Amino acid sequence: MSTTTLTRREQRAKAQHFIDTLEGTAFPNSKRIYVTGSQHDIRVPMREIQLSPTLVSGTKDHPQYEENEAIPVYDTSGPYGDPDIAINIQQGLAKLRQPWIEARADVETLSDRSSAYTRERLTDEGLDALRFTGLLTPKRAKAGHRVTQLHYARNGIVTPEMAFIAIRENMGRERIRSEVLRHQHPGRKLWRAPAGKHHPGVCAR
Repeated sequence: MSTTTLTRREQRAKAQHFIDTLEGTAFPNSKRIYVTGSQHDIRVPMREIQLSPTLVSGTKDHPQYEENEAIPVYDTSGPYGDPDIAINIQQGLAKLRQPWIEARADVETLSDRSSAYTRERLTDEGLDALRFTGLLTPKRAKAGHRVTQLHYARNGIVTPEMAFIAIRENMGRERIRSEVLRHQHPGRKLWRAPAGKHHPGVCAR
């Protein structure tokens, strides 16, 4: 079987077309839903898996089926799993956590990059065509402040990131009627929320 070898120009054009037409897509038999909490801007992405009906009785000619509830699972695909979100990789992810970070008022924006290497790279015009246009200005903790989720937790502060994780771990079980599906693993004594001040676009993991 013969294959056509693309030139480098054609390969770049094909890659650019893929980037320009990229859009969110749900898995087969699934749809994106969002579970909300008491705070209006917390929307936890879930993938609701549609199940086929179960054959329970009847005959070959007249089978009787029982409908099954959809099962929600946590969706880590971000905007790429939501067909209703316009994807633009030049702009990057939406800054979902930016208001949460700013509301705590415990970080400040640096006037410049502290790394000499980074400053050198930013002034290199030869890299302009490759540079991500949505670069953020670095932040740091204000004097006398700690800005980790662990520090907030130890001081009894419930952050939106923690609320996000709690909703995610609950998996929207209050929406489910079946007791079998409502069963949840008891879990382990392990808690991590790697959501730093420099990554406002990430979901708390």
